[in-house]
Amino acid sequence: MSRIGRLPIRVPENVQVDIQGSHVKVKGPKGELEFTFPAAMKISFDPATRELKVERPSDEKQHKAWHGTTRAVLNNMVVGVSQGFEKVLELHGVGYRAEVQGKNLVLSVGFSHPVTVEPPEGITFEAERGPNAYIIKVKGHDKVLVGQVAANIRKIRPAEPYKGKGLRYKGEHIRLKAGKAGR
Repeated sequence: MSRIGRLPIRVPENVQVDIQGSHVKVKGPKGELEFTFPAAMKISFDPATRELKVERPSDEKQHKAWHGTTRAVLNNMVVGVSQGFEKVLELHGVGYRAEVQGKNLVLSVGFSHPVTVEPPEGITFEAERGPNAYIIKVKGHDKVLVGQVAANIRKIRPAEPYKGKGLRYKGEHIRLKAGKAGR
């Protein structure tokens, strides 16, 4: 049995779950998400215990793969609409700046022009000056979208390997190379 797939998902009181066959809608204070899962997976919600359970029809390889994935995606939906997700990026470099103008994130990262990033629906940005870098927070209720937007922002100016200037995830380690002098 799948160690992840067999675990029940606790649904908070302020979250509503609507299951129609293999299509699941989850609505909470942060937003609403819906997803269509493989038809073979049996998803059930017990209103008394407020638990979601995922069961698979057989021990076939494909069903085993879907079992854990279905449970993980359902759990991310419940957590997203109740608490939300956040990715934190750091901007290092002399003269590099990040600020929020309206809903947009404006980055000055060494180009001849500032780069403006418009958030998709359901995503918000925060930017603040930290002790040695700018801190950029990408927040939203859809885990996949938050991760994709953060990756797109990081792609604008990834941290370079000589001085470490650029965008990186919080806690990401950049291996610095020696310069030409071989220092």
